Amino acid sequence: MIKRIIVTGLILLMCSPVAFSQNQFSNRTVITSTIPFILISPDARSGGLGDAGVALTPDANSSHWNPSKFAFVKDKGGVSTSITPWLRQLVNDVNFAYLAGYGRINKRSSFAASLKYFSLGTINFTDASGNSLGSFNPNEFSVDGTYATQLSKHFSLGVSLRFIYSNLTGGLQQSGATGKAGIAGAGDVSAYYTNKKKLEGDKILEYAFGANISNIGNKITYTTSANRQFIPTNLKIGGYANYIVDDYNEVGFLLDFNKLLIPSNAIYQLDANGNIQVGADGEPIISAGKDPDVPVIQGMLQSFYDAPGGFNEEIHEVSVSTGVEYWYDKLFAVRTGFFYEHPTKGNRKYLTFGVGLRYKVFGVDAAYLAPLQQRHPLQNTLRFTLHFDLDAFKSQKPEAE
Repeated sequence: MIKRIIVTGLILLMCSPVAFSQNQFSNRTVITSTIPFILISPDARSGGLGDAGVALTPDANSSHWNPSKFAFVKDKGGVSTSITPWLRQLVNDVNFAYLAGYGRINKRSSFAASLKYFSLGTINFTDASGNSLGSFNPNEFSVDGTYATQLSKHFSLGVSLRFIYSNLTGGLQQSGATGKAGIAGAGDVSAYYTNKKKLEGDKILEYAFGANISNIGNKITYTTSANRQFIPTNLKIGGYANYIVDDYNEVGFLLDFNKLLIPSNAIYQLDANGNIQVGADGEPIISAGKDPDVPVIQGMLQSFYDAPGGFNEEIHEVSVSTGVEYWYDKLFAVRTGFFYEHPTKGNRKYLTFGVGLRYKVFGVDAAYLAPLQQRHPLQNTLRFTLHFDLDAFKSQKPEAE
């Protein structure tokens, strides 16, 4: 019941018509956007590494983290699937699912595709008086295609195109406006560098750097009268170092920095009653920061210098993910990680733990999240990802026969 009230309230809030009033603007510091599901870490491997992965070794889940990594996959093809229970401590019908696959075109290039699907379960809608407005199963999904190619022996670029569909009300009418599905087209631009260095004895250091600007696309509206809102255009950069001790033991370290490329919320001038003041032109009076109602590209650029608190606040908008991964004989892995977000920008802080297993054509990863501050939708929840190496699977057929 609690979950129904929370989810219904959020949906109606996002889908209510945005008329010009003090409710359209607020002096909040947390940056928000539509379709936040698109940023959920989809796989349990990175889920066990503090949600870091932009420079991690490539696999089928690279579509989310850094599409350019597909140019360096070693196998001819692979598939991965993940299912993540959401708000499992409250309900059992909210789930996030992810399906991804890739195929090598030649020695330098690869293609990939992925599907994300987020189901919010069955919601019983009611109006302000508690009257029933019917039931609906809100859901969102995205489908994307990726092409990645090596520009040199160590460097690659990748691009992705994405279709996003978000249906949160099923045509619900509220406050004189009719809800509709939000639709967006978006793209990713990414880069990846990888190399290795031989150390003393047989020890080897593999290292990589990655960067990905994801979800560059149009704004979304959920009603026929609402102003359009930004989708979560996002910049992620990071590094990875893997120390190979011998034929059986290796340990990797990851560090990611993440920033939403969405304009910061401005600070508006208030009157004696705490209401936002409006100028002669009908626009709210900004006392600090910049107007966030700008076109997409301008918003991306503006996001680097528009925080009301100046440079210090811009730094606070960067979240940090870090993780450590140990592999034994390339068969079994243990992982741990940490995620940090500044208290004024969401205050998410949590530890993650994970394990992994690889055997011939099959692999499985599991992850667990332990929040350190506020409650988290994934706390006390196990996540699993299954991997299938299609190339190895084909090679097993003659033996089976």
